[in-house]
Formats: sequence, structure tokens, C-alpha cells
Amino acid sequence: MSDKPAHWFIQALPIETETPDMKIAIATNDWVSVSGHAGKARRWLLYDFADHRAGRELPQPTRIELAKEQIFHYFNDDAPHPLDGAEIVVSGSAGDGFIRHMAKRGAEVLLTGESDPATALARIISGEALPDQRFDITASLCKLRDLFSRH
Repeated sequence: MSDKPAHWFIQALPIETETPDMKIAIATNDWVSVSGHAGKARRWLLYDFADHRAGRELPQPTRIELAKEQIFHYFNDDAPHPLDGAEIVVSGSAGDGFIRHMAKRGAEVLLTGESDPATALARIISGEALPDQRFDITASLCKLRDLFSRH
């Protein structure tokens, strides 16, 4: 296995176009792959493009590990959240309640079958479509739960 971080190959290539001044959060279970079930994701990679300029390498992500009460499935919306300010949230799956909840917080949710966070990020920045999400039974269960949810 390589010593290089999972994101090394896009960080080594400068992005020649301006990236929007935004934050992108990617759900992960292991810091190296996009995870499903965004509402229960405890780990997130947060990319901040506030100071990014054309020709520079992509920023390193901030690793965010949520406490149980901060996981969106359990979060009461009664306090600031570590992912506040993210304009885009990427995950392998999410229920309708999570999508509505994030829209209220000002974030667009993008669902994808792409397992590599770096590839997903590169596609978003270049304006390419993300691959369709994989089937996830938990998404179906969340849709059923969302029918009775407070979100």
C-alpha cells in the first residue's frame, strides 16, 4: 500500500480554472472512500476553497469526526454544527429527510456511486456529473422512516 494520502493524485495537479469560494463536505467511514447513509455518517472530509486560486493544488481536507449527538440522524438542530457553511454535501445515499434538512441549512446534497472522494471532488469542480448512486437498502429504509420524521 502506498504512503500517499488517498487524495494525492488530484492535489498534485493544479486546477487551472477558478473554483467557487465554497466548502464541500464528503461523507466517509474510513477517510478514504465515500460512504453511504449521510444521515448516520460520523466522519466527514471538509474541503474549504475560500483561499483557492487557479493554478494552485487543491486544499487538503479537514477531517471532521462527529460526536453521536452531532450525527444528523440524531442532531436536534439546537446548536451550531461542525459542517455549517458547507454548500455541497456528497454521499453515497441519503434519505429525503436528510436532503430537506440540509437544504434548510443551505447545502445541496449530491448522491453518487463514486467511491473515491478525490475523484468525486474533481468531477464537481470541473462541472462533470457524478456517477449514479449504487443501490443501498438503507436509503429505502430511510425513505420509509422519513414519512414520519420531524425533518
